[in-house]
Amino acid sequence: MADLDTSLVTQLQQIVGVERVLTDPDSLQQFGSDWTRVYTPNPAAIVLPGTLEEVQEVVRLAAREQLAIVPSGGRTGLSAGAVACNGELVIALDRLNGIADFNPVDRTVRCGAGVITEQLQQYAQEQGLFYPVDFASSGSSQIGGNISTNAGGIKVIRHGMTRDWVAGLKLVTGSGELLDLNRGLIKNNAGYDLRQLVIGAEGTLGLVVEATMRLSRPPQDLAVLVLGVPDMAAIMAVLSAYQGSMELSAFEFFSELALQKVVEHQGLQRPFATPAEYYALLEFEQPDDAAMEQAMALFEHCMEQGWVLDGVVSQSVAQAQTLWRLREDISETISRWTPYKNDISTLISRVPDFLAEVEAVVNASYPDFEIVWFGHIGDGNVHLNMLKPDELPMDEFQRRCGEVSQWVFEIVQRYEGSISTEHGVGLLKKDYLHYSRSETEIAIMRQIKLAFDPAGIMNPGKVFDV
Repeated sequence: MADLDTSLVTQLQQIVGVERVLTDPDSLQQFGSDWTRVYTPNPAAIVLPGTLEEVQEVVRLAAREQLAIVPSGGRTGLSAGAVACNGELVIALDRLNGIADFNPVDRTVRCGAGVITEQLQQYAQEQGLFYPVDFASSGSSQIGGNISTNAGGIKVIRHGMTRDWVAGLKLVTGSGELLDLNRGLIKNNAGYDLRQLVIGAEGTLGLVVEATMRLSRPPQDLAVLVLGVPDMAAIMAVLSAYQGSMELSAFEFFSELALQKVVEHQGLQRPFATPAEYYALLEFEQPDDAAMEQAMALFEHCMEQGWVLDGVVSQSVAQAQTLWRLREDISETISRWTPYKNDISTLISRVPDFLAEVEAVVNASYPDFEIVWFGHIGDGNVHLNMLKPDELPMDEFQRRCGEVSQWVFEIVQRYEGSISTEHGVGLLKKDYLHYSRSETEIAIMRQIKLAFDPAGIMNPGKVFDV
């Protein structure tokens, strides 16, 4: 634990209560880290405010004392954006977990930053509506963290990113001011939309404490189709064929190695006997028989063209859920190999060549690394996962992977892509930000941060160094 003056601890306790300021080793470890395991957590203390006013008071105290703040949500991040390793004060927003002010006309609801994603999904369902942003960590990630990283997930091709569902938000700036941004409006061209600046800023501009989230109509009878394809070019041909005739709610892909790992360790069955280099998972609504007939006609067309080797379609809700597990269980399955992850993107049309170049570089340099590919191919986002060989020490593995990242990001830059598509930049990728952003863009980002956070206390060292 980093030393924190006793008087500061007392002042924090006076704001949030004695039991809401944690300094025990287990709490420091739990709240000071996220899913990355590269950095050693070393926070000064953990504070759990229960109201917006308490958040403001804590931030004002931190600003006066020049005490750095790290916001903490569900801590499911993969770029060390929520890691406190330099004696920072962690503000955990778990207690801001209320859902209120549901408006059936506007289809909006107000959420505290600590509301779990799955909690919002269930609430929407109870109202006969739907919250479409979904991903593997929805059972533990929090709305505030989702907004701060602009979380994407498996429904982006149809429903977009988190920013598309934020009607308004409240932010506590680095000076302790409370900003109420956009207030749920659909149309609002009165000056800059500061809400959109905050979304994806990883807590560097302030603490998202509350959000008004939009909801949608629920999907009708979702069906899942899993296809085996010979190569990445075939996946893109399949995507084009289906998108030309149907509206898809998801289009995911994963490699044969990813499937092997999931089948072996999750007790699942292969979707069909024919092995393939890659697999595509498509989800679509089937409100009537015509939708399924169209999907099957497209399947036959893709088979005739040689784009598809085999396939299976769900016949029930339970089977659809099982097929989804082939994709959704990958991250949990490969975690035992301590994977080094890169989530990267380019234009959808350029993905086959992009992926081939990345894979060739990694295979040529480190043939002993197993590479697991999966991702949201329908939006140009692929996840590169390099699995640590059991006999290789962690520090050596991280060093080698750092070399790989350098080469991968050079390819990303050449393809005019992004080094981070949904995991954020955090500590892990900030040295590579210039591969996706120009010097002028980064300079403007620094100026924006200064306006929101004049004391420089909000998640310092994340995204870029000021």
